[in-house]
Amino acid sequence: MFWRKSNRPRNRRKEKSASSLTLPAINWKRWMPITLVLAAAIGVTLAVRFALDQPLQTVAVEGRFQRVQPLDVEKAVRQQVGGQGLVSVDLEDVGMAVRQIPWVDRASVARAWPSGLRVFVVEQAPVARWGESGLLNIRGEVFVHDARHIPPELPELVGPPGSERLMTQRYLAVQSRLVEAGMRASQLRLDERDAWEFILDNGVRLRLGRLQVDECFERFMAAASRIVASRAAEIAYVDLRYATGFAIGWRSGGKGVASG
Repeated sequence: MFWRKSNRPRNRRKEKSASSLTLPAINWKRWMPITLVLAAAIGVTLAVRFALDQPLQTVAVEGRFQRVQPLDVEKAVRQQVGGQGLVSVDLEDVGMAVRQIPWVDRASVARAWPSGLRVFVVEQAPVARWGESGLLNIRGEVFVHDARHIPPELPELVGPPGSERLMTQRYLAVQSRLVEAGMRASQLRLDERDAWEFILDNGVRLRLGRLQVDECFERFMAAASRIVASRAAEIAYVDLRYATGFAIGWRSGGKGVASG
């Protein structure tokens, strides 16, 4: 007697698998109005954008200028914009192009409808020289490396590469204190051993050393500054690298030590 193998369970599994892959029917009549509204909105948006995206006609440059020429700013803007329209132009790219101009510190750009741009520029404000021909801003950044005309009142900072920010911070921290005492720093030096030295505009050198530099300067302000202010012509240097006092080197060759 022969038995015949049944295939019914397998067929059922196939039917079940096929039925599980059936996608639900989409009611196009229901979604058609929404689709038409979205298409119309996109069309209107593109039409408005096209109408407003007019070629650039005017560039208004604002700010207080001493070193920067407004015509150079306008030229940089137009070169960056090229053939772009007022809507499609990237304002951040335009601002970056303006900031590449020497002596420009910050620049903000805005659209001026219907066909212009407004650019507000802030110039760099030098606070010190870096070496012989560099200029530092208040953040300790060298923004000019080969300055031809350097304001004579700017002090000179001399130190190893990479110390610009630190030296600017220290200079700004002490300069106002010195001015209050009737003195100014004409030079600040940081040598390869990390030793600090100020040279005042009266020629007196302040040797602060490597350790506890802020404390050494405070000792100068508390005691030695009065002596220097009254007898600067006789003093060559003030050595503050002592634990509790300071030494004065006289131009005549003598040396005196005082406790702080």
